[in-house]
Amino acid sequence: MPGFFGGPPFRNRRDAGRKLAEKLLAYRGESPVVFGLPRGGVPVAYEVAEALAAPLGVIIARKLGAPDQPELGIGAVAQGGKRVLNTRLAAHIGIPEEYIERITRREMAEISASETRFAAGGGTVDARGKTAILVDDGLATGVTARAAILAAKAMGPGKTILAAPVCAPQTSRLLRREVDKLVCLESPEELGAIGFWYRNFEQVSDEEVIALLEAARR
Repeated sequence: MPGFFGGPPFRNRRDAGRKLAEKLLAYRGESPVVFGLPRGGVPVAYEVAEALAAPLGVIIARKLGAPDQPELGIGAVAQGGKRVLNTRLAAHIGIPEEYIERITRREMAEISASETRFAAGGGTVDARGKTAILVDDGLATGVTARAAILAAKAMGPGKTILAAPVCAPQTSRLLRREVDKLVCLESPEELGAIGFWYRNFEQVSDEEVIALLEAARR
């Protein structure tokens, strides 16, 4: 667990978003679009979108958990039917293909339901030919971010940027290959849980996501 002199660097997700936005101001002149990864990435992305005077949307990605170990991600899916799999891990722990397909269908159904809920707040944004900035509240394994990157690229942006307040170094090295630029404020060798880097890391509700999307649209 990381130790901090004076406490964690971020008060909450909104504070982290304001600090992250300072590192992204160079993109303001490109008329970018900003996408938050629900739920936790949306309050961070809201502050980035405000600072860049950019529209705010969401890209929904969900982890595929291993049997009896839902926190162990063997892959992820994202809207548009995009999927990434850690085939080596799945084979190592003997996960059958039938299970992978079943959990993929289940998580895609959850994504579809979330798309419907968030559309009311204005979660759909046109990224064609634009600079798309994907924002999360932290990158640990990066598996859901990889799926979100695929979904973003399918929208046809001119450039894809991934940004987060805190990132695991190994994950950063892997994801840098998949985007035009990765921006991260903290990249500690001992990451611990993402929540350790925030003084307040309460769960974000669907209602809060919708409220932020509506506020950004106004």
